Amino acid sequence: MKKQSSGSGSTKPANTVLPYQTPRLRDHYLLGKKLGQGQFGTTYLCIHKTTNAHFACKSIPKRKLLCREDYDDVWREIQIMHHLSEHPNVVQIKGTYEDSVFVHLVMELCAGGELFDRIVAKGHYSEREAAKLIKTIVSVVEGCHSLGVMHRDLKPENFLFDTDGDDAKLMATDFGLSVFYKPGQYLSDVVGSPYYVAPEVLLKHYGPEIDVWSAGVILYILLSGVPPFWAETESGIFKQILQGKLDFESDPWPSISDSAKDLIRKMLERDPRRRISAHEVLCHPWIVDDTVAPDKPLDSAVLSRLKHFCAMNKLKKMALRVCFINFFIFFPSCI
Repeated sequence: MKKQSSGSGSTKPANTVLPYQTPRLRDHYLLGKKLGQGQFGTTYLCIHKTTNAHFACKSIPKRKLLCREDYDDVWREIQIMHHLSEHPNVVQIKGTYEDSVFVHLVMELCAGGELFDRIVAKGHYSEREAAKLIKTIVSVVEGCHSLGVMHRDLKPENFLFDTDGDDAKLMATDFGLSVFYKPGQYLSDVVGSPYYVAPEVLLKHYGPEIDVWSAGVILYILLSGVPPFWAETESGIFKQILQGKLDFESDPWPSISDSAKDLIRKMLERDPRRRISAHEVLCHPWIVDDTVAPDKPLDSAVLSRLKHFCAMNKLKKMALRVCFINFFIFFPSCI
């Protein structure tokens, strides 16, 4: 899937990402166990040789960078991480290294696990806890938008806890599909993850409002254990996103507060011009007022569904690709 080119790589050699030379990563760090695998890179535990401090290192093999645009995309990811470095819930980039085979991004280590995995492991949580989590996620979105960055791939897998402790912070970790944008600018390249992608992305005309939609999907899953728009295939998911009805009748929705459902409706408004902004989400009573979101544990069936959804998602690891083309062949009325 093509991403927006930064257009900033014309003065760099064709086979380099960084516009400057770096020392070798292994002169300063030891690479340890594998922590995760993404579409373009693998993340390893990374230990500083002098201080023994632990970090995460995302190593991107250059053989996966097929053209100048791909190199520019990695450089843009690095620039965006530096651009967002002041936000308390964005993983800090500590250094970048490049050799003839790899580009390495050394980052703050988040050892507390993925968002949904942590909830399932805990075994119980409430609307109030869900409100705190979504407040953090949307604060990252607001921070991005205030600095002219569109995330474009908000999903639970991209949020990790920094430690195993009860006071762990939730951190945004992956900006590989993020882009800089200007007010009033619309993009057309189709990127993202199927369950979380906004309808206007599928219609190839979108702005930063897509990030609020994705956060709304995360909130719906947090409170019900299942995505709001679901099908067996990517094409089916896309059709549901464009045409499907939000279900607030099935369990557990009758026991969920009206305020939570109001917020979800406003975040999952199909018309981006009418969709609530990130700032407006953070001002919503369900987020602001501790007494509005109930503190009683959600039904255990929610956690069971969430556990099943996590397991299924890890098996599929779907990316938004070829099925998009096939979708409009079978459902031209959605164009």
